[in-house]
Amino acid sequence: MSLLRFGSMLLLLLLLGHSLGAPGSFSVDYQKDCFRKDGEEFRYISGSIHYSRIPRVYWKDRLIKMYMAGLNAIQVYIPWNYHEEFPDRYDFSGDRDLEYFLQLAQDIGLVVILRPGPYICAEWDMGGLPAWLLKKKDIVLRTSDPDYIKAVDKWMGKLLPMMKPFLYQNGGPIITVQVENEYGSYFACDYNYMSHLAQLFRSHLGEEVVLFTTDGAGLGYLKCGAIQGLYATVDFGPGGNVTAAFDAQRHAEPHGPLVNSEFYTGWLDHWGSPHSVVSSARVAKSLNEILALGANVNMYMFIGGTNFGYWNGANDPYASQPTSYDYDAPLTEAGDLTEKYFAIREVIKMYHKIPAGPIPPTTPKYAYGTVGMKKLQVLSDALETLSFSGPINSKYPQTFIELNQAFGYVLYRTTLPVNCSTPTPLSSPLNGVHDRAYVSVDGVAVGILERNKVITVNVTGKAGSQVDILVENMGRINYGKNINDFKGLVSNLTLGKDTLTGWTMYSLNIDKAVSQGLLGETKPTDPPKPPALSLPTFYGGSFIIPAGIPDLPQDTYIKLPKWRKGQVWINGFNLGRYWPARGPQVTLFVPANILSTAAPNNVTVLELEEAPCSSGPCSVEFTATPILNATVQSDCKQQRRLFIRDDLL
Repeated sequence: MSLLRFGSMLLLLLLLGHSLGAPGSFSVDYQKDCFRKDGEEFRYISGSIHYSRIPRVYWKDRLIKMYMAGLNAIQVYIPWNYHEEFPDRYDFSGDRDLEYFLQLAQDIGLVVILRPGPYICAEWDMGGLPAWLLKKKDIVLRTSDPDYIKAVDKWMGKLLPMMKPFLYQNGGPIITVQVENEYGSYFACDYNYMSHLAQLFRSHLGEEVVLFTTDGAGLGYLKCGAIQGLYATVDFGPGGNVTAAFDAQRHAEPHGPLVNSEFYTGWLDHWGSPHSVVSSARVAKSLNEILALGANVNMYMFIGGTNFGYWNGANDPYASQPTSYDYDAPLTEAGDLTEKYFAIREVIKMYHKIPAGPIPPTTPKYAYGTVGMKKLQVLSDALETLSFSGPINSKYPQTFIELNQAFGYVLYRTTLPVNCSTPTPLSSPLNGVHDRAYVSVDGVAVGILERNKVITVNVTGKAGSQVDILVENMGRINYGKNINDFKGLVSNLTLGKDTLTGWTMYSLNIDKAVSQGLLGETKPTDPPKPPALSLPTFYGGSFIIPAGIPDLPQDTYIKLPKWRKGQVWINGFNLGRYWPARGPQVTLFVPANILSTAAPNNVTVLELEEAPCSSGPCSVEFTATPILNATVQSDCKQQRRLFIRDDLL
């Protein structure tokens, strides 16, 4: 056999071995206080990445950038509701192809820390739990509630066998698997539940896999979060006392590796609160302190990504998170390299060999310019198109879940039972508008009700006047005791002192209507003088990307100057919510993969409050520069603050 042929065969075997993976070993060494990988001492330097927030076409780019920063591991959440939006209907295709993502990570040279929940928090709708669990109204989530356990067992019976071949012991990249998530921060403190999950995970994954928990770096968190048989780790951000934080872990785990499972490189945003920023110097300093102790660390987030569609979560007291999940992370929402990325890379260089070779560059952005928009249809005039299931009649209003709808919008319709010649309060006395309601009487917008903020609007009209209330689900609470977050009109409305009855409800599938191009343009009428508030209305426009220009299409950002609040789709893809009137996010990230050079690109906007179109020509703008830190218009305070010294004691 020639030397050349032998070399070619050897290379082929190496490539096959890398793809398939040879069985290995991964364990906790309690004597040497470390992890062992294939018998050798191992310390991971990891970063969090959420495949559900990044288009599949960009997974490889983001993972390579993480690898080139010096990371040897990634940490991955699995959102249950992303893969089982409806009971027994599983989706692991396209952007949900988890197995492809894991294989890609392994091919690049990254091991994986898997966090399959069932609850994940993650600033994701309902912490990853599917909304259909709420069909049992009194279900107690994240406990031994029999209905909850039955659903969890079934889901894990689907998911974990898929993950088993990807365990490191079986030749895959997964070195550790988290059970639940920050359970010590939850009110229930149900040890039977955690014990059941531990046994469930073992039954599907085997005895060799390292199972772990993550909790805040305080004894109060670890009291209910740590459980025998699962390795206890902690999480904390920069600027605190690193030694004190790991002392808390040592209380639960006297021996074994030190692990910070969530070292915060930035922080989350809320609509109406300033954009969170954590300095590169602060992050680098604390990271250096962690690594100097020989500890393992996962940076949360290394890239945040985007809450496309309706996937954003919310915190309690109710404050929803914006479409961007940029997180002020080392890689931006669009995967761009930052000063923080290179600062972290320099710290890692001191402890770990950095891979040789070039770092993939920031992806180019293109400003496609201004796109004119025309009025299509008022939402209430398009109900036959939007409500595929038709009207539902009920004496009292029903919730989204009772209407078999998880996300988006529902139109509630009733009539005024009496003459209201003078302004009469239409109220939600029990704060039951979840989350924002756009109220009109006989086709005239009269006001907005908002959870925790506005529970009354005044209306006028004759007996029998039609009252339309479009309710927006702005994202379910993802953290704390109120994650069982029902949407819609969750309690009765009153007119004066009387309860309103006789409701007709329209469950709206706007995404389907937009993607099928069912919203046609209506004939324009003489525009009235612009009111302070308009009816929720669809607008449309299109733009062409020339096919002859090299490297187009490219990523871009959409900006909606003078528009107030709504939802935007491009070529049927739901980009997410815009709300520049409240901030801090102004632009929405538009990944190149949803754009086309072969056909016009269609932009559809649902403006909920007031479009600039009523006073003349209106437009949206595609720009190359994001705006995530605009001035906010709210008295809303940050809901989940950064960890401070007191948390560590």
